[in-house]
Amino acid sequence: MDIILGAIAGDIVGSFYEFKWDIPKDFTLFNEASKYTDDTVLTIAILDSLLNNDSENSEQYLKRYAKNYPNSGFGPGFINWVLQPSGVQNNSFGNGAAMRVSAVGALAKNEETLLKWIQEVTVPSHNHIEAIKGATAIAMAIYKAKNGESKKDIHNYITKELEYSLNIEFENFRERQIPEFICQTTVPIAIACFLESNDYESCIRLAVWLGGDTDTVACMAGGIAAAFYGGIPLFMKKEVLQRLPGAFKVVLGQGS
Repeated sequence: MDIILGAIAGDIVGSFYEFKWDIPKDFTLFNEASKYTDDTVLTIAILDSLLNNDSENSEQYLKRYAKNYPNSGFGPGFINWVLQPSGVQNNSFGNGAAMRVSAVGALAKNEETLLKWIQEVTVPSHNHIEAIKGATAIAMAIYKAKNGESKKDIHNYITKELEYSLNIEFENFRERQIPEFICQTTVPIAIACFLESNDYESCIRLAVWLGGDTDTVACMAGGIAAAFYGGIPLFMKKEVLQRLPGAFKVVLGQGS
């Protein structure tokens, strides 16, 4: 489950710096205010559905977890969907579609299964083509990274098959000081952070240093980095686990 912990660690580290812009490169990774957000809640929801071989009913898992942890920072559009009757879809291309899919990339045995799961866990709340594309990009990057493919292989798939541009000018993006919340912008930024990194921690630091929607970008980038670099540092794992509810740790196989 280290890949999922990699995504969750990014969320927790980024939570304190969300909507900030003057973040130093040597910022403190964890402090008393570092906490899990809706990114983690929904990541656990998807993981739970996959572990129960119940991805076709992922809508129920997403809604149940959102209702059980309502103060985690959910956006109003997602909350409105949660309160709708079962089967009502939401034509959203928000990055909530891509932030929660680390378990898909981590658990899928082949690309066919991955693409099937992406549809099942994304369409209920984010049925816009850009949301499905963004979720596919993050999950496929994780899948390829865990299977030993190179950064060049991942870059080529993302740019050629999904037609994302990964030529991100990090300094320019940071200087704009405009938070982005949609798949079209944040997904390629997260992947570019991974491609630019030297190890897991450097990936998270770059994703957060950019400012804005730091928890979500670091969550997406963190899952890929954990898959590629073989997990996350032990000190970070300890910091993450002590901030998670017992129920989350059970799903992760880290509790009883």
